[in-house]
Amino acid sequence: MSKSVTVHDIAKLANVSSATVSRVLSNSNYPVSDKLRTRILKIAEEVNYVPNLLGKQLKKNSTMTIGVIIPSIINPFYSSVVFGVEEVARQAGFTVFACNSLQDPELEDEYIQTMMEKQVKGVIISSITTNKEKLKRLIEMNVNVIAIDQKLDEEGISQIEFDHRKGGYLAAKHLQSKGHTRIGYVTTKLNRPSRQGICRGYVDAMEEAGLAPFVEEYRSDEPFNPIFEFETGRELAGRMMDAERPPTAIFACNDLLAFGVIHELTARGLQVPSDVSVMGFDGIDVGQMIHPPLTTIKQPDYEMGKMACRMLVDMTKGEDKPMFNVTLQPKLLERHSVRDLNG
Repeated sequence: MSKSVTVHDIAKLANVSSATVSRVLSNSNYPVSDKLRTRILKIAEEVNYVPNLLGKQLKKNSTMTIGVIIPSIINPFYSSVVFGVEEVARQAGFTVFACNSLQDPELEDEYIQTMMEKQVKGVIISSITTNKEKLKRLIEMNVNVIAIDQKLDEEGISQIEFDHRKGGYLAAKHLQSKGHTRIGYVTTKLNRPSRQGICRGYVDAMEEAGLAPFVEEYRSDEPFNPIFEFETGRELAGRMMDAERPPTAIFACNDLLAFGVIHELTARGLQVPSDVSVMGFDGIDVGQMIHPPLTTIKQPDYEMGKMACRMLVDMTKGEDKPMFNVTLQPKLLERHSVRDLNG
């Protein structure tokens, strides 16, 4: 592999000092004749010189990198969040260092440690761990941190939350408005604020209507795999349909789980929505591509990523660091996976 061209190499070719080359390539105000400046720039172009941005950043004790830690890029919800972050970061001159914790608290801590070592300017995180010691250390190092999706009750962290409880309530109420009284709720392990909030909203809506909640929770701690949520949806739907009085509608804690529910119902010879209605949560784009298109609760994923990055960029520019706490609201996306039983 050929050696990278340095400022010193260009200086030798131009027969000038390295300092002069550095001033020209960095657009310094230091006086250099137009003729010499043109010659140096031409040589740099001819030898395919690439600036060492990391070296410049280290000299200035400043990086232009934003770290993002999410549970899984496989889930289109988080892919869309990162897409929003990258769009704003690129416009602001930042690069994005994205990491997948794979829903593993230890891996999340490793990535936080990596963020410290790389001296990132800020971190956007959807945290899944209950031990926040690494995050506290990050804040103590004056790194700007913004929590998304999962609420973090820690000082020094700005939050962009989503009203998960309201979303769960809205979903259950929608199914009730379509005449459903036996409404099941399937969820992965209830160990995160988001999942707990959705479940609480569902239960509140059921009890308010005098209906019995029917919750199936996947409790296993098996290692993460790419189709974990899809397979979980299949398994939990199977349990529900094997019950003495199976539900006429199943509400899932996210859209990927809902896809698994639909798959299991179809495998059993049941049609959605004529036999069983299905509703999801997240509002990922894939939901409108399946058959039937999935009725769901929309979380503004892309907008959440853009908002988080804008806040982070603004925080890096100011000496004072005001804390933010923004709560985004749910929206019902009514498609064709829910049957109206009202006649």
